[in-house]
Amino acid sequence: MNTNIRNVAIIAHVDHGKTTLVDALLKQSKTKLHKDSTDTLIMDSNELEQERGITIFSKNASVVWNGTKINIIDTPGHADFGGEVERVLKMADGCLLLIDAKEGPMPQTRFVLKKALEMKHKVIVVVNKIDKPDARIHYVLDKTLDLFLELGADDTIADFPIIYASAKNGLAGLTDDMSKMQDISPVFDTILKEVPPPSVDETKPLQMLVTTLAYDSHKGRIAIGRIYNGKMTAGQEIMHITRSGDMKKYRLTSLMTFEGLDRVDASEVPVGDIVAISGIPEITIGETIADPSMPTALPLLAIEEPTIRMTFMVNDSPFAGQEGEFKTSRQIRDRLYKELETDMALRVEDGTSGDWIVSGRGELHLAILIERLRREGYEFQVARPQVIDKVIDGKTQTPYERIFIEVPEESSGIVMQKLGSRRAELQDMYAEEGIAYMEFVIATRALFGYRSEFITDTRGLGIINASFSHYGEPNEYGYEREQGSLVAHESGATNLYGLTSVQDRGELFVGPGVNIYKGQVIGRNARSDDMHVNVCKTKQLTNIRSKGEGVSTYFKTPRTMSLEDALEYIADDELVEVTPKNIRIRKRILDQIETRRRKAQGIS
Repeated sequence: MNTNIRNVAIIAHVDHGKTTLVDALLKQSKTKLHKDSTDTLIMDSNELEQERGITIFSKNASVVWNGTKINIIDTPGHADFGGEVERVLKMADGCLLLIDAKEGPMPQTRFVLKKALEMKHKVIVVVNKIDKPDARIHYVLDKTLDLFLELGADDTIADFPIIYASAKNGLAGLTDDMSKMQDISPVFDTILKEVPPPSVDETKPLQMLVTTLAYDSHKGRIAIGRIYNGKMTAGQEIMHITRSGDMKKYRLTSLMTFEGLDRVDASEVPVGDIVAISGIPEITIGETIADPSMPTALPLLAIEEPTIRMTFMVNDSPFAGQEGEFKTSRQIRDRLYKELETDMALRVEDGTSGDWIVSGRGELHLAILIERLRREGYEFQVARPQVIDKVIDGKTQTPYERIFIEVPEESSGIVMQKLGSRRAELQDMYAEEGIAYMEFVIATRALFGYRSEFITDTRGLGIINASFSHYGEPNEYGYEREQGSLVAHESGATNLYGLTSVQDRGELFVGPGVNIYKGQVIGRNARSDDMHVNVCKTKQLTNIRSKGEGVSTYFKTPRTMSLEDALEYIADDELVEVTPKNIRIRKRILDQIETRRRKAQGIS
């Protein structure tokens, strides 16, 4: 055993305070940090993570406490990035399970805890946000114990150590009395006491498992993982064992370990530590680095299967090429395939007509990818998300989601009605303090387009969480949008006069003075069919003015469609045009007459 190292993963449901806790640990351990990382969440370094307040990419950091190096792994909390959590748990020997003092264990808590228990990790429960006025600590602990027992934890694991914390204020303690808390040190002390050192052997031949990939413009592909046996030295010769069992010798061009948030060069790294190495061009997640004299592969890491796919294509709208820096087929294709180097849950295939089929773990997973490409200056268009069915034992099976809903009791009826019409099966339901809690199993296909309806039905007060459940028999339900689109009749700049005359037809997505083109979707129709409208129409002016004219006109604020809203909204005959400056919805075929002709001929 290497007693001077502890490897700990921090796991929790989204927004329960993982990253805030890591920040408090880094700051109070006097870890050397960048001068510009004092105000924001240090670990959420990505621009998208800071905006959304969620962790998307798992990250490593390390602190030294009382002479012991503690490697901390911050993990994503959203179900679409659950694959990251599964992999990085392989590097850890124990976990800090964060639970919100008001919300208690949530859907993703169940998923990550199940994985941690399967790996026999020591789990320390941290009840976070105890400073909230509506915190209910004892209720949350009872629910957590129920969850442990439900997931098959034995007596020793279910007797978990508990820390009470307010990560935002940098305080923690072994009791829930905040007045006695001084700093975050009880978390460190509990980690040193409860989490075992890595059970490894330095005398055995080298074995390292790659769990994460990064990319550096100078060093190339960087493989991050834990040394299970042996030790590593800079410039040493190693054997790379691929997923298929092929072996190839390489020499390490750099050997790095973690200090604070930085990767720093090291001459030698002991067994049990987490390292970052470069010099192996084709390495991927789940493969083994071994000793050339006695190469033995570690068990392969399973990589999760995608459940959603989307078609990406070159932008061919009338505004094509005006707003993006990278818009050619070659540039988009190269960027998509480059993403495969670091995102193992992603799949990219070349389509039949110069497009690409991109598959991922969920709508958010693909939406984050699209948003990142857009910010990098790429311009393209995407089609409606599709579910990936699998053939299992000769039968077609479709993915199902388990959804967990919290709504005010008065909204529970409409939620059950809507989900019932989508063939969702109610698994559990109870109410507490005016809040109804419901659990459903629903086909992923049937869930498309429901989130925006849910927000409207619950007046923004509902919470919905989904995680992949299983593959099952397809049901008959396929989501079809109940309302049609308002489509621009001609190209030009939108005019307040034209918009005001159309606004009662439905909900508008654009305001006045916006350049649009013929065939662009500018709103949602109140009826089920599409309606072509002229929002560029201007008022015919005369030199005669009538009394009181124009006084009673008003214009409703249009709805701004975010990327996720647009992807959820579009039908099969529509596309989302994505550029660095705008997100537009358009018809696949812009010309109305051509659309009718194709319909008449039965061409899709």
